Amino acid sequence: MNTPTSEALEQWHRFRSSRNAELAQEHGWLTLTSLQWLTKRPAPAEGLPGLWSADDAAVLSAGPADSLTLASTGLPVDGTVTASLADEESLSWVYTGGRQVLVELARRGGRYALRTRDAESPVFTAFTGVPTFDFRPDLVIRGRFAAYPEPVEVPIRTAHPAVDGVHLTVGEVVFRLPGWEQDCRLQVSAEGGSRLALTFHDATNHHSTAGWRKVAFEVPAPGTSEVTLDFNRAVNYPSAFTPFGTCPMPVGGNIIGSPVEAGEKDPGFASESPA
Repeated sequence: MNTPTSEALEQWHRFRSSRNAELAQEHGWLTLTSLQWLTKRPAPAEGLPGLWSADDAAVLSAGPADSLTLASTGLPVDGTVTASLADEESLSWVYTGGRQVLVELARRGGRYALRTRDAESPVFTAFTGVPTFDFRPDLVIRGRFAAYPEPVEVPIRTAHPAVDGVHLTVGEVVFRLPGWEQDCRLQVSAEGGSRLALTFHDATNHHSTAGWRKVAFEVPAPGTSEVTLDFNRAVNYPSAFTPFGTCPMPVGGNIIGSPVEAGEKDPGFASESPA
């Protein structure tokens, strides 16, 4: 194993600090405490005041005594409010308990759901950072990206058994792990305008790491196919921290048969994945 340079270690520590700060945001992923599907008939939601329902749009009926406020304006809910989302969209909808609990509206698989984000969640209040492997300079790997002529939709499973997903594959990345005699060729998706993302299984899953992870990397420079995959920056999906995530699983063939002992470990917070 190579010895990392001080510059590489400094860059990695900055990345880890930024990642932990992102997770520690108020009402972030570490604060998820429930997932409840809405029905067409108005009904109470567990732990929340008001009556909730959904068909083509989500509907909330509440009065001043319910002490619900709209997240977008801070105004109290007094009567009926509605919200519409496209599939895979989410909305910070209302607060309850002052600003302690944020009620998020989400649409997944054509159905509306509520997710509560509680700033007093024990997972959130006890968070001190995600455990990681030590930095591995040998797992900063050169690879090649081959773009597809057009993106391809690949059906996938998600962290929630009631929600199906789609991986929009934009191409394949080819790389070789240290000590391997054969290349890996795995499907990747776009992540922003200049980045790609590889969601993968490896032999550490359900041992030292969660069920799957993701590593993002820059698109190739113009006129080249070369990319750099830094597995030290492999991160968990939110479903590793909470059983209420609906995160995408890797496409069927995105399996690295060797342990990738770099990046984030299993945080040990979430219960068994429902997937």
